[in-house]
Amino acid sequence: MFDLLSPRQQLVQIMSRIYYGGMTTLSGGNLSIRDDDGGIWITPSAVDKGKLTPADIMYIAPDGLVSGLHLPSSELPFHRAIYAKRPDVRAIVHAHAPALVSFSIVRKIPDTSVIPQAQRLCGRVGYAPYALPGSEALGESIANAFESGFDVVLLENHGVATAGASLLEAFQRLETLDFCARTQMYAQGLGETTTLSDDQLTLFDHRDHILPEFTATGHTSRERELRDALVDIVRRACQRQLMISTQGVASARVDEHSFLITPTDYDRPSLTNDGLVMICDGKREAGKIPSRSVKLHEAIYRRHPHINCVLTAQAPYITAYAIAVQSIDTKTIPESYIMLMDVPKVPYGSQYSAPEAIADLISTRAPVILLQNDCVLTTGGSVLQAFDRLEVAEFTARSLIETASIGKLAAIGAAEIDDLKRAFAHLMG
Repeated sequence: MFDLLSPRQQLVQIMSRIYYGGMTTLSGGNLSIRDDDGGIWITPSAVDKGKLTPADIMYIAPDGLVSGLHLPSSELPFHRAIYAKRPDVRAIVHAHAPALVSFSIVRKIPDTSVIPQAQRLCGRVGYAPYALPGSEALGESIANAFESGFDVVLLENHGVATAGASLLEAFQRLETLDFCARTQMYAQGLGETTTLSDDQLTLFDHRDHILPEFTATGHTSRERELRDALVDIVRRACQRQLMISTQGVASARVDEHSFLITPTDYDRPSLTNDGLVMICDGKREAGKIPSRSVKLHEAIYRRHPHINCVLTAQAPYITAYAIAVQSIDTKTIPESYIMLMDVPKVPYGSQYSAPEAIADLISTRAPVILLQNDCVLTTGGSVLQAFDRLEVAEFTARSLIETASIGKLAAIGAAEIDDLKRAFAHLMG
């Protein structure tokens, strides 16, 4: 488990996620962990963030003695200042994620009410006025924002700092806010957008996924294979930036009575096959808690015997269409229309209050749907087909959003669509 890793290993792993996730540069960003004795483990100054090793991590003892191969990060003053004013904080992340830098240089704050998870994880976002990097003044400015109760603070003309009870929590706040920022920018480029009210946000806190328990007595070969397949696809989705560590659900049918689904509140890149939850006849595998959307997945499997996998994901480009009023036009290239067909959008909250209605909306002519201010849902006869549709949905949305800067979409015509339907009827139901 991540929390059993040493501070050195934790800092290296999270910096790798930040760097290879495109949220900082070789020289930018810094992370720290406050130890039980009050000492601080922190990333070094002027060391390649893409090749950081445990030996590179610096340690500052409570008496100020510095140990390590390098100099500690030049931003050590603001880490110290935050820890001094927030005794509950055990880890800090600072990065220059491009989307968050964009917000910082226009001096606006990303809206975390565009999706429910972001509001729950990030809360309200604070703001710290500009000061010289590495200065005591910057440390005071940022620490004051954290002292007022924020766990996420946008730094004017600089980037963002996040804090948490663990390094993983601080990282997840950075990653989630970055997702919100990117999705919000893409959606605003499409025109009018929607956000969630406080009443809508409370729907996310339902307890309908706490099903009765059953004790599994054995594991079939098919179940074992599906466990491996789901773990692989979730990890691949994270690598492809189709899911982030706090968002995304995958499930697969085992037989007519049961299916596997990812658990709630877990770190997606760290998923293991024994972490998946078996659902059998409306009951959950003992000792495990499935995704909050388990009843939606259950309704889809019950309604559609041909569907063997369901994925929900908040990939940034396709999720932009989930929060924009504008609908997505899949008549861009043949693959997009063949794989996605016309993509309907259902109102937010339906996934909790009316899962059967969403299941009824899905068909061979509508294998993909958007859940307003939440995610894209893809289905397939196999895990790979559902994942293929997720990738095609994200690529299609990205192509459409990026088209705006070079011209207007010239969609495939009605006659050509009819030709596609005839030629690929076997794929389109």
